[in-house]
Amino acid sequence: MGKQKAILGERPPSYPSKATLARELDISEATVDNWVHKGILPQPILCGTIPRWCWKRVQETMARRSAAEADPFIAGLKNVG
Repeated sequence: MGKQKAILGERPPSYPSKATLARELDISEATVDNWVHKGILPQPILCGTIPRWCWKRVQETMARRSAAEADPFIAGLKNVG
């Protein structure tokens, strides 16, 4: 396996590769493929022949999924005044 590049700055690149996306989400590249197949992650876009993910879309997709999976009991407590 080749030497991995460090992510510079405090955020991932705007259009990370599968390897960078997997590192940022702390999952394997196989899990990236699985989550794309299941619709958990958005489809990549092709930059030439290289798949890349729009980081903003990844964050939005993960946030929507997280909100949808929120515990209804906890959500109901927010309505108690």
